[in-house]
Amino acid sequence: MTIQAQFKLDFPGFTLDVGLDLPGQGVTALFGPSGCGKTTLLRCVAGLERAGRGHLLVNGETWQSDSLFLPTHQRPLGYVFQEANLFEHLSVRRNLQYGQSRVAEGQRRVDWDHVTRLLGIDHLLERMPQGLSGGERQRVAIARALLTSPRLLLMDEPLAALDVKRKLEILPYLERLHAELDIPVLYVSHAPDEVARLADHIVVLDAGRAVAVGPLTDTLARLDLPIQLGEDVGVVLDAVVAERDAAWHLARVEFPGGSLWVRDGGHAIGDPVRVRILARDVSIALQPVNGTSIQNCLAATVEQMAGDHHPALSLLRLRVGPSPVLARLTQRSANGLGLAPGMPVWVQIKAVALIG
Repeated sequence: MTIQAQFKLDFPGFTLDVGLDLPGQGVTALFGPSGCGKTTLLRCVAGLERAGRGHLLVNGETWQSDSLFLPTHQRPLGYVFQEANLFEHLSVRRNLQYGQSRVAEGQRRVDWDHVTRLLGIDHLLERMPQGLSGGERQRVAIARALLTSPRLLLMDEPLAALDVKRKLEILPYLERLHAELDIPVLYVSHAPDEVARLADHIVVLDAGRAVAVGPLTDTLARLDLPIQLGEDVGVVLDAVVAERDAAWHLARVEFPGGSLWVRDGGHAIGDPVRVRILARDVSIALQPVNGTSIQNCLAATVEQMAGDHHPALSLLRLRVGPSPVLARLTQRSANGLGLAPGMPVWVQIKAVALIG
């Protein structure tokens, strides 16, 4: 199962020119700064923009080629915009029924009750859109898109119009979709925290071109990306809850290569979780350090060193077993420690964000 796309589309002062071979499952984030071509690429996939030169195959089915162009209404996809775009004169139930009506009854693959429970909107069905919060409206919009039984779900910065409180409210619902529905998602975002929490695969776009494509963990750990994440540079690791310390409200999570103590998020032993480690929260020592407040100290190997966004800083990629970790430190510190690729060190991780 794959998504194969090749688009070239010219605008005044801007050209989208990408070729992608993406997994046909999980969440693929289209990531980059404003104006890099994320939404244009998504609109090409949807058939809302027609690239004169291009092709698109979704799990073996041709949606666009030199001789074929399926219009949007013939493409089995769901599209969620920044704004919910609900029909204001229809109740939540009738908004959902509108989405479901696009698919013949015998071809419906998504269950109504499952979706409304999954998105926590079953108690909102008789409400009108104007009586909903921003987060509730967007959950209804997602449910409506899912009830079209799409083979591909497109999401164009669905949290961008929400304040921080509503954004934090809806993220757990998006995680549930990821975990429970077998529908591939293309997710546009310029927010590193959303990408870290939701994505399995990432496409980094810059000036209309894909400059990096790959699994989330490995791609975020690259030091050669032209997109500078500044204070948000770091890695995301998949882990499993191995132990809980109820007295101190901490949990120990294991990942390939080691384990980390994090704030207890209430997960059960054995639950899969994600942790995000920012480079600014990682320090380097040549020996294990005792008598410190830092809870996590792991053996590692320096793999690569590079300059950072300021000439005083250095960015390091290290390996803790098979897992990558990034560290940011001053050039002076790196020189003082004599750091070089291949060198064994100890990484001290000051803070670890449990993100899902």
